[in-house]
Amino acid sequence: MSYSEILYKEEGPIGWLTLNRPHDGNMFTETMCHEIRDCINAIRRETRTRVIILTGAGDKFFCIGGRKDGMEDTALYAGVLPTLEMYESIDRLQKPVIAMVNGFAVGGGNVLQVVCDMTIAKQSATFRQVGPMVGSFDAGYGTWYLEDLVGKKKAKEIWMRNPKMTADEALSLGLINKVVPDDELESATRAFALEVAERGAYALAAIKGAFNARHGGVNGLSRVTHDMLLPLYLKTGEAKELAQSFGERRKPDADKFGH
Repeated sequence: MSYSEILYKEEGPIGWLTLNRPHDGNMFTETMCHEIRDCINAIRRETRTRVIILTGAGDKFFCIGGRKDGMEDTALYAGVLPTLEMYESIDRLQKPVIAMVNGFAVGGGNVLQVVCDMTIAKQSATFRQVGPMVGSFDAGYGTWYLEDLVGKKKAKEIWMRNPKMTADEALSLGLINKVVPDDELESATRAFALEVAERGAYALAAIKGAFNARHGGVNGLSRVTHDMLLPLYLKTGEAKELAQSFGERRKPDADKFGH
């Protein structure tokens, strides 16, 4: 697929997804949100990559939020920036997604890195949640997931006082996983991703599904049971006996259950 506002490339087991609007702080637009969603849905259907790195173009901005320019002037869904589709696609992808924060992660950009499974930031990166300063808010991913990372009191402070945080401060709070020197960001993130890629892809998918089940409710629990447990069930002698007995119109042999 070709994209106009993101870049995507594969490097062995790593997929690199780059927000490509550096002239505008890599702010996401309606188009970018849809392209990220579509790209991740395509990644979901291939087995070449085992881990995804998400970053911003340039060396100043990871992402500083979103713009509604060009959208319909309506309070209905067509006038709402489709950020949830973007966040949901990242959250539900069975492959780990690592945010590589190469600059400012502000507003929706901070929520974006929070939604990713892990985050590595360069030393000079800045994190800030600015919603209430501009009359905006995030009542889902940006609050629940943030609370999981830093605790309820600190999450409320981040949303209600809007402090600027250095990468080291973000690390000390548990907001991110690792801080590296600016000139080592790409190489360190690549090494980190390759280490993750060496783990069992099936196990990683199950782990991610299990974490999502806590907040995902029916969807998260269904993902774990369907994607992870069903294939195991279908390979058991129990499943084979049940299918065979059904086809032969006889009672199943219970001695084969549990094997």
